[in-house]
Amino acid sequence: MPQFPTKAYKNLDFLNSAPARHIRILCEYEETRQRFLKHGVHNTIIMFGSARTLPGDAARERLEVAKAALAAGEDGAEAALRQAQHGVRMSRYYDDARELAKRLSEWSDNRSSGRRYKISTGGGPGIMEAGNRGAHDANSESVALGISLPFEPGVNDYATEDLAFEFHYFFTRKLWFLYPAKAVIFFPGGFGTMDELFETLTLVQTGKIKRPLPMLLFGTDYWDRVLHMEEMVAAGTISAKDPDLLHRSDSVDEAFEWLVQQLEANE
Repeated sequence: MPQFPTKAYKNLDFLNSAPARHIRILCEYEETRQRFLKHGVHNTIIMFGSARTLPGDAARERLEVAKAALAAGEDGAEAALRQAQHGVRMSRYYDDARELAKRLSEWSDNRSSGRRYKISTGGGPGIMEAGNRGAHDANSESVALGISLPFEPGVNDYATEDLAFEFHYFFTRKLWFLYPAKAVIFFPGGFGTMDELFETLTLVQTGKIKRPLPMLLFGTDYWDRVLHMEEMVAAGTISAKDPDLLHRSDSVDEAFEWLVQQLEANE
């Protein structure tokens, strides 16, 4: 009887093995590229920020629950109340990110000439969800470059289905963040946002990204407290002009106007 061995490209044991790692890397590169080409994704506006930031309505609902728990004398209620109050303060960034993404998507889709831009996020909850949600509010396509992590549930529901990805490798994901990017917005975030911020700054500072790339820090109160680049200038570890790579804003109106001005000037 003839045998029908499994073809190499159907052999999942091999494809998931260490010797096939380079094949998996190439898949994450090329499969993403093909979907981008299919949807005309050549120019993106990235929104980075914390996965933990709640929408305003959800944050206020959590605050009411915490107040009720405190009134009932439940254990840990005071700490939960403080956390909920902080969540309400931070929720403005979710709502602002959603509105900014909506306005940028509408502006792009309604242009009679020039480039078209798509919102691109990391695909998770929080600020990432807000970016995709804002584009969805504008009936516009958006990109979600998700990554397999043990503490994230998967890509949010607001990204365009055929532009939602699940990466294994951070470096291929980062490539597809920055390769088509024409502007980057950093909302308040944690280690992941800082990683993305400083990698982008490094690529621009060293000339690896040669095209103009406007970078905006949204939320001056947060960034003024956690990012002290003047100390780096004083120590001589960066140039005096390097902080100028980042524009700061605390207003959706001002951020929108600045980004549109920069994007149009760079076309």
